[in-house]
Amino acid sequence: MSDYRHYTPEPDCLADRVVLVTGATRGIGRAVARDLVVHGATVLLHGRDAAVLEALHQELRGLGPEPAVAQLDFERAQGDEYQRLTEQIEARYGRLDGLLHNAGLLGDRSPVEHYDIGLWQRVIHVNLNAAFILTRCLLPLMGRSEDASIVFTTSGVGQRGRAYWGAYSVSKFGVEGLAQVLADELENTSIRVNRINPGPARTQMRARAYPAEDPAVLVRPEELTGPYLFLLGRAGHGVSGQRLQCQP
Repeated sequence: MSDYRHYTPEPDCLADRVVLVTGATRGIGRAVARDLVVHGATVLLHGRDAAVLEALHQELRGLGPEPAVAQLDFERAQGDEYQRLTEQIEARYGRLDGLLHNAGLLGDRSPVEHYDIGLWQRVIHVNLNAAFILTRCLLPLMGRSEDASIVFTTSGVGQRGRAYWGAYSVSKFGVEGLAQVLADELENTSIRVNRINPGPARTQMRARAYPAEDPAVLVRPEELTGPYLFLLGRAGHGVSGQRLQCQP
């Protein structure tokens, strides 16, 4: 467990595992999805843009097992759409071994007094409510796996609130709580639940949050995938209720 930051996955270490990655079309989600495929996982690529998802599917299809596309707009999706996705996964695979919650909205970097109410609701819904709904729908399928793993992406501002981080910070506090509740509820099952903080990385969201920052000083998403693969694969068996830091 202490070496997870330096975890080097073996070839095919994720063979026969079915993993859903939300927010798979860019940044860390894209990097993790690619490495999951390379190491043998069957990956369900989630996103809201059909054309972008299809392009990613074409890019990854020759690197390992054939990935699948799971198009769902978390801002607008209703319960029946989540249920339809669940039924499609069940019909095709019969179970789900891994679920990475990576999709998210930054919202505005502005004081609470001036925060747009509609935007606040959107950020909380996408970052927290959608993660709850998707998890709730997929738990029965994950219960069919001998070693299932749910990973929630969190942030430093999800442990300590900071000025002007608004709805994003509050949503990550909620994600921390949801993950802890789930880990406790599922303690004696085959489903493990963990949180992971990638830290500062060269992503579009980071650039929006810190527009004056030099991206060259940040690590690339591709350099942070090891801990994700550790948790989503068999190497993380027995690890649950933990909060991992990708960077010191």
